[in-house]
Amino acid sequence: MALGTLCIVLHGHLPYVLHHGSYPHGEAWLYEAAAETYLPILDMVGEVLGPDLVLWITRVLCKPPIKGREVPWHQDGEYWPMRPLATCSVWIAVDPVSEANGCMRFIPGSHKQQELYRHHQANRDNLVLNLELDRDQFDESAAVNVELEPGEMSLHDVRMIHGSLANTSGQRRAALILRYMPATSHYDRSLVAQRKDNSPFNIFDQPLWLMRGRDRSGKNDFAHGHELWKRRYAGGLALPKGSEG
Repeated sequence: MALGTLCIVLHGHLPYVLHHGSYPHGEAWLYEAAAETYLPILDMVGEVLGPDLVLWITRVLCKPPIKGREVPWHQDGEYWPMRPLATCSVWIAVDPVSEANGCMRFIPGSHKQQELYRHHQANRDNLVLNLELDRDQFDESAAVNVELEPGEMSLHDVRMIHGSLANTSGQRRAALILRYMPATSHYDRSLVAQRKDNSPFNIFDQPLWLMRGRDRSGKNDFAHGHELWKRRYAGGLALPKGSEG
């Protein structure tokens, strides 16, 4: 199965709050959501990325009512430090997601050339991220809005052009994000220092979880960041403030 021209949308069980228990890496609800509750997701991601899978981000993104900011048009690959560059992102709606509260927007087929297009720094206060795709690189009129109900999800490729508008409604827009890479790729933390974006996320200390198979790159560090992650979520899950996306 390929990602196709846009994304895959389907219904799935959504754990709004998962109990804090004992898991192989101690990350409780995050590990359960990624490894146990969503085995069908691993199957789908595996068809895209192959049998050896590494989870490298589990995060809740929240675009608050009225003041939730715009995410500019971009490609995720402009931000991320794995080489070769490969990731499938799973975006699971916690709230109803509509055009009014800032749903994800995609440019269908924009990943097919397997290229990263030109980006520039856009340091406007109304943007969540400051690396924005040059407008002559794509046709915005082709954009498709992906509106979701709670528990529905979309999958997209690391080179897919996408973004989201500001949340001008009174309805919060929250989502659980799971990002996977093939274990043939190396999550190279040394590349983080080369980034030119203002991302609020700590990419350097991001822990990795080997979800299936083995680390075929032989370079991934599956210990770094786990203690930090465990401390961060020791008190359970709370939707983060200001974590928009």
